[in-house]
Amino acid sequence: MFLFSGNYMQHMESKNDTYVSEFLLLGFSEDPELQPLIFGLFLSMYLVTVLGNLLIILATISDTHLHIPMYFFLSNLSSVDICFTSTTIPKMLVNIQTQSKVISYAGCITQIYFFTLFVVLDNFLLAVMAYDRCVAICHPLHYTVSMNPKSVDC
Repeated sequence: MFLFSGNYMQHMESKNDTYVSEFLLLGFSEDPELQPLIFGLFLSMYLVTVLGNLLIILATISDTHLHIPMYFFLSNLSSVDICFTSTTIPKMLVNIQTQSKVISYAGCITQIYFFTLFVVLDNFLLAVMAYDRCVAICHPLHYTVSMNPKSVDC
């Protein structure tokens, strides 16, 4: 059983119940003349990133000589990189274009979740790629046998 003093109950009733529904984002520059330059710069970097990674994925899928573990991991790393950049850059481009600095609380949490997810996937793939290279360098004669999916007995 809990006993509360009168002062504590009075303090509990007068607490601040503010609710945050959106956040204000600070941009790179408040100068309206620089906004088109910043927008063009980030849009071009985003398009180069997406198109470059799509070319890597297309190259590894289309050429049968590249169907080895390292290029499989590189293709997956490229797809994660596309998703990674797509979590933040489009919202930033929309904010620059519309001169809006607002993101909703749910949108912010969602963006942070996917950003963190793709960072973890990126790091995991880099670790697997490092292990693949380690096996290829340290045990070159066993590499083709150990990395062959048909040699794994389940």
